[in-house]
Amino acid sequence: MSYTVSLDEKDMKILKILAKNARIPYSEIAKIVELSDVAVIKRVRKLEQSGIIKGYTLIVDPKKLGFNSISITGIDVEPEHLFDVIERLRNMENIKYIALTTGDHSIIVTVWARNGEEMAKIHDMISKIPGVKRVCPAIILDVFKDERV
Repeated sequence: MSYTVSLDEKDMKILKILAKNARIPYSEIAKIVELSDVAVIKRVRKLEQSGIIKGYTLIVDPKKLGFNSISITGIDVEPEHLFDVIERLRNMENIKYIALTTGDHSIIVTVWARNGEEMAKIHDMISKIPGVKRVCPAIILDVFKDERV
């Protein structure tokens, strides 16, 4: 059962703080949002239990790992092959994100590659998956905003 949880301004502020740094101590959050440590802990637990906070993760910079070419790639797929294509994409190491969409493309993926040559090979591999009609890459040149909340 899906339901919407009512959040106030302080809950939203806590979410934004945790999205920037999930390791920040509750005592620091408490000072920023002007609540007690205990109140912050209770709010965070409520956000976790309601499923708003699904987990904590780290965010890496792909370029610092040697992945200098990143793309957001749209993939057009024949409907009867959709989930087979998704399964094949899930098994490709360089694909870091897969979404089923209603937009211009059936599937959107994020691809990490070491360079343009490797990126071209990955896109070529995707294009050869049975059921793929078209691959439409958009290479990311720079990121100007990346918010999680």
